[in-house]
Amino acid sequence: MGSTVFERARPDESVIGHALSGTRQSPFWIEDAPADDYAALAADTHCDLAVVGGGYSGLWTALLAKRENPSARVVLLEAKRIGWAASGRNGGFCESSLTHGDENGRTRFPKEFDQLQKLGRANLDDIERTVNELGLDCDFERNGAIDIATEPHQVEWMREGANGDEAVFLDADAVRAQVNSPTFEAGLFRPRDSALIHPAKLTVALARACAELGVEIHEHTPVEGLDTSSLSVTQGAELRTPRATVRAHKVALATNVFPSLLKRNRLATVPVYDYVLMTEPLTDAQLASIGWEGRQGLGDAANQFHYYRLSRDNRILWGGYDAIYHYGGRVRDGYEDRPETFQRLASHFFTTFPQLEGIRFTNKWAGAIDTCSRFCAFFGSARDGRVAYATGFTGLGVASTHFGAQVMLDLLEGRSTERTELEMVKSRPLPFPPEPAASLGINLTRWSLDRADHNDGKRNLFLKTLDAVGLGFDS
Repeated sequence: MGSTVFERARPDESVIGHALSGTRQSPFWIEDAPADDYAALAADTHCDLAVVGGGYSGLWTALLAKRENPSARVVLLEAKRIGWAASGRNGGFCESSLTHGDENGRTRFPKEFDQLQKLGRANLDDIERTVNELGLDCDFERNGAIDIATEPHQVEWMREGANGDEAVFLDADAVRAQVNSPTFEAGLFRPRDSALIHPAKLTVALARACAELGVEIHEHTPVEGLDTSSLSVTQGAELRTPRATVRAHKVALATNVFPSLLKRNRLATVPVYDYVLMTEPLTDAQLASIGWEGRQGLGDAANQFHYYRLSRDNRILWGGYDAIYHYGGRVRDGYEDRPETFQRLASHFFTTFPQLEGIRFTNKWAGAIDTCSRFCAFFGSARDGRVAYATGFTGLGVASTHFGAQVMLDLLEGRSTERTELEMVKSRPLPFPPEPAASLGINLTRWSLDRADHNDGKRNLFLKTLDAVGLGFDS
């Protein structure tokens, strides 16, 4: 079994220790974008549409619903604070892919892959248009992205992905001219398929836009139950919260990584923890040493991959690689501080950018990703069309939650659209097995992916079996 560049060129431990000394356990984005306060629901109410969840999925749903029908009464319920979970903790990559990458899309939806690509690009265009129309302050930058080969066997993958002006192959010299790292063997530049945003600023801006249009937002209002048994279809559904009840004609569930209010979705997703570091702002000299004048988002091509980008004030966000599942599928604050992962991430950072030795990380944090077995979102309706859901975004939801919001609204209105006729929308992923099988299977998959990265990308029998039954993962 071979080694990766991150093992062959490991930095000195003192460099890692210095960089992590004094690092705060706190999401930088949320620190950097103070949120507005919205009162908890204190009295029974009624509405045309109730949205459960105050992340991107819920905020886009409420905003689009209100823009479509300004007279509709829309109520959004959030258990804690707007954008506090994955929507305020992600890398800020706003990608056009609805299928978690081309390979995953071609494998799972071969007949409609081209259509999904078109819809994904239109979805990103719609987001950019909305940002501009509403003046959403979210540091939106449509700079494109570069997929990075850090091992010789990955270079051919970059060549195979080249597709004219939409995906341009960069050899080692060309990619290092864009961003200077001794680990870069090649790249694939996608100029229009990706944008960058400030994650927490987007949640703050979306919530403000919703409120300005008349959406009633309530924080600190967890929904403890969804009941339709005693109500007719025209009466809708009741949502129980600690202090009050909401009677809604329609309900959109945007709870993602958290336990679904629908029994059918309880085993459809699992929470997988992703970890992130953020540097202090680079000096002009440090920035010059790595180039990056195009400010593209970057991600390497391994199964266990890193993603990294510049913030508006020229910090480097560095995340990914470890994806940790905890037995029982629990979401816990205590899972967010994982010293061995932060040490590993810091080590890999300085392997990638040795010229930045001496820089410090100001922030470290983690968040739970709502992962499903097909590694991209799934959708549906329940309770005689009174309830819709979109979930399972698997870490690529910054843009695709906007698409998911459109799907949910289509389903709730009973509309037959290009979106609702997609096999991607009509089908469901296989559920995860109960414990202990879930933990064994997920951790064996992660181990096997790591082995493939150490063996020129060659997949073992377990991964090949998963591929054969439609459960394989290819980042």
